[in-house]
Formats: sequence, C-alpha cells, structure tokens
Amino acid sequence: MQFELTREYIDQLKRIIEEKDEAGAIGMMDGLHPADIAEIYDELNTEEAKFLYLLLDIDTAADVLAELEEDDRDRFLKVLPIEVIAKQFIHRMDSDDAADVIGGMSEEQQEEILSHIGDIEQAGDIVDLLHYDEDTAGGLMAKELVMVNENWTVLTCLRELSRQAEDIDEIYYVYVVDDDGILKGTLSLKIMILSPTSAKISNIYQPDVMSVHTDEPDEEVARIMEKYDLVAIPVIDSIGRLMGRITIDDVVDVIRDEAEHTMMSMAGLDEQDDMFAPVMISARHRGVWLGINLLTALLASWVIGLFAETIYQIVILAILMPIVASMGGIAGIQTLTLVIRGIALGQIGASNSRQLLYKELAVSMMNGLLWATVVAVVVVVWFDDYQIGLVIAAAIIINLLCAAFAGATIPMFLRRIGADPALGGSVMLTTVTDVVGFVVFLGLATFFLL
Repeated sequence: MQFELTREYIDQLKRIIEEKDEAGAIGMMDGLHPADIAEIYDELNTEEAKFLYLLLDIDTAADVLAELEEDDRDRFLKVLPIEVIAKQFIHRMDSDDAADVIGGMSEEQQEEILSHIGDIEQAGDIVDLLHYDEDTAGGLMAKELVMVNENWTVLTCLRELSRQAEDIDEIYYVYVVDDDGILKGTLSLKIMILSPTSAKISNIYQPDVMSVHTDEPDEEVARIMEKYDLVAIPVIDSIGRLMGRITIDDVVDVIRDEAEHTMMSMAGLDEQDDMFAPVMISARHRGVWLGINLLTALLASWVIGLFAETIYQIVILAILMPIVASMGGIAGIQTLTLVIRGIALGQIGASNSRQLLYKELAVSMMNGLLWATVVAVVVVVWFDDYQIGLVIAAAIIINLLCAAFAGATIPMFLRRIGADPALGGSVMLTTVTDVVGFVVFLGLATFFLL
C-alpha cells in the first residue's frame, strides 16, 4: 500500500521520539519503504532523525541513506561516526549509491571511509566511480553486473553466474566480453538454459547491444534508454571495455532533475540553492534576474516614450497597449516551452527545426486571425472607432507571428552558443514581444490615425 505522509503522522511520531519510545517508533516505521522513511526525515530535525535512523536495521538504513536528498544526507554524515558509515552503510550499498554518498565529502573523509571498507574490490569500484563527472554516464553507472567471457562454455557460465549474482539485486542482462574485457554483446538467460552445457558462449550470444561511453552526458543516456525502451544499458570506455551499467531507476532521477532544472531556470532560479538556501544567497540569485528584467522593462518604456505624442492625442491607445503585448507574450511562452521541452528530450535537431518553425508560425497565424478579429470587434463596440479596431487587429497578428518566431528560434540559438535555453529564454522572449508589440501598435496608430 502506498504511504501517505500526513501532519497527524508527523506529530504523533515526534511525540514518540520525545518520549524516547523506541518500540513505538519502530512500530510506526514498520513495513515502510526506504523512500517513505527518507520522506519522513524531511520533517524532522537532526536529533529526531538520528534517533529514528539508529533504530533501523542495517540494510534498511543503508537504503534510506541512498534515498535521502543530498542536504539531508549531509546532515547525517556529520553526526554519524565515519567507521559506522563505512562498515554498516556504505558496505551494503551498490557502488553507484555509495559513490553518490561519499562524493560530497572532503578528500580526507573519503579516504577515511574507504580505509574502513573491508571489501577491497568494492572500495576500488567506488574510487573508480568518484573519478567521473556526476553528470555523465560514468557518474551514473554502477559496477555491479553479470559478465561472462565469450570463450566459456555454458557450464562455466552457469557457475560464474551463480557466483556473481550473489551481490546483485536485479539481473537485467548478462554481458559478454572477450579476453581484454571488450563488450561483445548480451546473453539471453533463456537461450543459455536451453543450450547444451558444452556449448560455447561465442556461438549463442547476441552481438547487437546498445551501449554508451563513460563521458556521455546523462541527458543523452536518458534519451537513448527512453527511445529504445531499455531497462539497463552497459557503459564502455574509449576502447570498448565494459566499465559498468546504468539502470532505469537512475535514469528516472536524471529526467526528474532535468525537468526541475528547466522549470526553475525559466524563472531565473537555481533548484539547488533557492529551496532552503540562506536569505542573502537566494536574494542575490533572484535579484540578478530581477535586474535583467528591469532593464528589459526600461527598454519597453523607452519605446513607449518614442510615441508619447501619439498617446497624448489618442488616449485610447494607452488603454489598449497591454492587450497587444500580453497576447504576444502568452503565444511566445507557449512556443518557447514546447521547444525547450523538445530540446531537453532530444526531439529537435537540424532535420526538423525548420519544420517546427513553420508549424508554429502557421499556428500563430490562425490564432492571430481569430483573436485579432475578436479584439477588433470588442474595440469597435467599446470605443466606436473601427480604425483603432483595425490597427490593434493588425498589431496582434504581427506580434503573435514575431512571438512564435522568437519562441522557436531563441532556445535553438542559445543551445548553439552553449547557453542554457531555459535560463535566459523567457527574459529574451518577453523583451521581443513587449518591444515589438508596442512598436507595431503605436507605429501603426501614428501612421494611420494622425
């Protein structure tokens, strides 16, 4: 049954912790998934969380540590003895989770934890993973996998499979390598079981295997696994040696993090610093984008100032100006969001970017004609002036087309120059729609009405 964290649950748990009721606390966490327990810890202070944490069995505690958010995890690592972290928790984690936990520590702490890990092979795997950038396939992969040699017989393979599988929770694929560790393909468990025990692996394995290099960006790994419906993918080095494997649960985290990054960036925020960061840090980060937005607003105001005489003579224009800018802004944001999402998912490239641009222009033209007509009718009825109705209708159509063009091309331009499309796209788009909207509307009014 799915666990639902409620205020009543937290209040009751806090009372039990305050009374030091170990049996009651264990009872409240009985049967909960490690991810649920990690969610509970978000609501507790360090001492309360430590009290609960030390009541967990060792395997559950290790899983909870891997599920915790980075900030919460750092809290625990500061209050737990290094030897306990190494021998009771890190020792029971998969190599990728262990590397994530240790990665945020100082070099001295890392060395001390690694020195307390009794399994030399596991310690070596963790050290290897720490060398990779966390945003690459090497940083995502785990070392735990089932690997067999192409020159083995099925009988040897079965024995080795039994030995290797002891330390692996889930077996998605059996990977076949040569004597140099070069990835050759995958071995079907069904085919292996149905084959004679004397059969050579080289005669029954599947040579076609999708893989990624250790330096492949994590977003690209997620795109490949989503495109080909993979539950796991092997990771190879520059010469094709099998280095590890990435599973679907790691990719889900990448997709979630990328979505959070895109959403926060479009508002000029940093998902790591702005949630619970100190006031001054958050204020500084947000203030930069507020300042940029102020500059764009001043630019729009300056454009309006150029047509001050027109506005003085036709006051109605001041009432209607926001309509043109607002319609363009909404239309542009729709296109911008669509394109940024397409870029993030790898759906937009050189082959289809022009097609997308034409499609967005066509959509804007259709919507422009529809809503320009509606606004024109409203203006004529409201102010009894068909000329202003025609001017605002033309301005809306032109601004919506410009908004679609800007919304489609700005993210592509930012990506081409190596910038984050989500971070500056909305500010640039707003500038375009405001400035173009005011220039077109007031310019047409000046030309035709004065």
